[in-house]
Amino acid sequence: MSAGKRGRLREAFRQILTVEDTPHRIGVAFGLGLFIAMSALLGLHTVLGLVVPQVLRLSKRVCLAGVWVNNPWTIVPLYSFCLWVGLLLTGTSLNVPEIDWAHLSFRVLVKDLAHLILPFILGTTVVGLVSGVAGYFVVRNAVIKYRS
Repeated sequence: MSAGKRGRLREAFRQILTVEDTPHRIGVAFGLGLFIAMSALLGLHTVLGLVVPQVLRLSKRVCLAGVWVNNPWTIVPLYSFCLWVGLLLTGTSLNVPEIDWAHLSFRVLVKDLAHLILPFILGTTVVGLVSGVAGYFVVRNAVIKYRS
């Protein structure tokens, strides 16, 4: 990672640490953001990252920092890992049929991959819960340490 990117990342993390709120609430906002980031609700992450903290009166900025962990550069490895976890938990095998690209439609895709929907949803939920809880403790403890 270049020095410029490290500096921007460090500055973004510093902004999270300096939000005027309790360490607990900052940690909750970030953990919530991570949970939303891992959710199967692709396309709604940013909207949820704005609406849910507004309803819960948490920092939208901190929540969005967690949400944006899942982005165009990380979505494939994150969702692949979530699917793998879901496959392990359900005992389902990864059975991907040949795709007929000439006759591809949403209906055909859903029909051919229907057996992966439950493992994907379960995997994103479990990984979201684990990463959300871990993110809560990491950020809460970082805020406490930064302020002392």
